[in-house]
Amino acid sequence: MNPHYCCLSRNFSAALPPLLPVQLPSRMETHLWYVVPDEVKSAPLLSKYMELLPQYERDHVLGFRGDQLQKSALLARTLVRTTIARYQVDDHLDPRSLRFKRNIHGKPEVEWETKDGFCPPPLQFNISHTSSLVACGVTMNSLIGIDVEEKRRRTKNNILAFAKRYFTAHEVEHLNAIPDSELQQQEFIKLWTLKEAYVKALGKGFSSSPFNTFTIRASSGIAVETLDSPQNLTNNWQFALLELMGSHYVAICLERQETGGAGKALPIKLTARKTIPFVEDELVSGTNAVVTIGGSVTQF
Repeated sequence: MNPHYCCLSRNFSAALPPLLPVQLPSRMETHLWYVVPDEVKSAPLLSKYMELLPQYERDHVLGFRGDQLQKSALLARTLVRTTIARYQVDDHLDPRSLRFKRNIHGKPEVEWETKDGFCPPPLQFNISHTSSLVACGVTMNSLIGIDVEEKRRRTKNNILAFAKRYFTAHEVEHLNAIPDSELQQQEFIKLWTLKEAYVKALGKGFSSSPFNTFTIRASSGIAVETLDSPQNLTNNWQFALLELMGSHYVAICLERQETGGAGKALPIKLTARKTIPFVEDELVSGTNAVVTIGGSVTQF
């Protein structure tokens, strides 16, 4: 990372402006926040973002090779901290004061400060990033997994050969039935993104939930069919598959908590915002920037 990303520039205000406060998500509501790294060009602002992080997170960011990877990692940590701080679950919540812990499988969680009169909210979050997009999903009560991938992503190996290594036989057959190579490539990326989101929602990591131990079926809605022990995998989940800015796929996996008639899951209520923390926020759900291409979703 360019050195001036990490040191305070004197031509930038010493005090960052306040973050736009936002109400916590309601039940079965998901908030999606995202940053486009190419739109964050201010070195002094990136320097300020670095100041939000404790030393161990700074070391993690600087451990990546190359400016682009470091910038993406910095924006990911910044987006998590500033997003959670917006909800003002405590009167004086500052992005710098947030602490995180990992569950037994390594999934990060907020480590709320314990003090008299404060009841930590059942807030859940998950983060995903590529070099061209950083996204954070937030829910209440429901576990969440999120994954983002570029639509133009390419694999080094043949798609079907790669799928045979990681996907189930049903998923390989599904891909093999698509004659157009470009459509096959896009379907592969969608499946990969959905599978990543599911594993991240479980919070157990790839080693505990290999991709070939469950099948994603997207013929009518999106559902997961588990092939492994129910102690490791469960199928009480619902999905949303989105196209973001016409260039990325975003998959969201939520623990299903409520059902409508005939036992069907209620639609996911989605609110999406594009942001540059401390600079600008834009509500983009319901616009062409966020297109639902799979799952039952209502955008607000």
